[in-house]
Amino acid sequence: MPDAPDTAAHYVGIMSGTSLDGVDAALVSFQTEFPRLIASHFRPLPADLRQNLAELSLSADVSLQKLGETDARLGELLAECALQAIAAAGMNPDQVRAIGSHGVTVRHAPECDAPFTLQLGDANRIAHITGLTTVADFRRRDIAAGGHGAPLVPAFHRAVFASPDENRVVLNIGGIANITILPKNPSQPVTGFDTGPGNTLLDHWAQRHLGQPIDRDGAWGASGQCHQPLLKLLMDETYFERSPPKSTGKELFSPAWLRAKLEMLAKPPAAADVQATLAHLTARTVAQAVQRYAPDTESVLVCGGGVHNRHLMALLAELLDCPVESTGKFALDPDWIEAMAFAWLARQTLLGLPGNLPEVTGAKHRVVLGAVYPGRLG
Repeated sequence: MPDAPDTAAHYVGIMSGTSLDGVDAALVSFQTEFPRLIASHFRPLPADLRQNLAELSLSADVSLQKLGETDARLGELLAECALQAIAAAGMNPDQVRAIGSHGVTVRHAPECDAPFTLQLGDANRIAHITGLTTVADFRRRDIAAGGHGAPLVPAFHRAVFASPDENRVVLNIGGIANITILPKNPSQPVTGFDTGPGNTLLDHWAQRHLGQPIDRDGAWGASGQCHQPLLKLLMDETYFERSPPKSTGKELFSPAWLRAKLEMLAKPPAAADVQATLAHLTARTVAQAVQRYAPDTESVLVCGGGVHNRHLMALLAELLDCPVESTGKFALDPDWIEAMAFAWLARQTLLGLPGNLPEVTGAKHRVVLGAVYPGRLG
């Protein structure tokens, strides 16, 4: 008979990013030194919930009623997704130690007078419905320590991708793109930051003109031509020139931001050309960040939804002087890296270990992240 699962070694990570496409839930085993994905579950966000989250993240006039109801509904959905991932592994909740839930960011303002970040997805409901201890609200402790609260995944990238033989960059292309710089010299610090838009504007433009949530394989963008005057306007954004640590979100790179840039042109480009140009924007800003802050990079490992955009991946390969490959090369599915990271972060919290990297977030020191919501199963 196979050994019974070690309940202290199995965690579920739940992630829903700025693209608002859905919820990723990953059941991860830490029985060995290298984390292993046991099972996963993806659930698209219901249209009305997605609309509410989009409105809350972009509107200056927020309804507290809508905020509270959305938080509650999302918490219930996240709990269901966690249970589905556990069931997909043929396991029961009592065989899992805890859940790490990122939630959905509806506002990220780490540089205002009173810095803050806000993620929805009521962890009380997750803990109650699943019966499992839930760790959530990871970002605010880093902000309390003087950091940006983002990106947090680089600590996990270091744990699973750092190599003494090669200078690597891990590129996550979610709604926002971010890089983790992993020097092969262990005496050098791991750094990283948000480079700018990833999929968020590409997805918005595809939804608007194709009626589809994504430009599948980047085919539509590949059919267009990069509009150089528009690209110049898009690149003329002070965020790209700022030095790290830095983080950003849809608060800056929003449909309104794109619309304002388009209105500066005497004649609007064809829709496919705008899509092509947005792909060039993501690729150029990533490449510039790598070339400026990690010029000795020997390979770039890509994860997140953007890895499936063949047009974008081809542009990155053209712009970067090193191999650009999926994290699948290391048997880590690129679609589940972030969810796995929040399982890892939950484990760090329950072990009393820090989860942030001050060189990445700008925090004054390392801290144990998150709030713990006890479950009835231990």
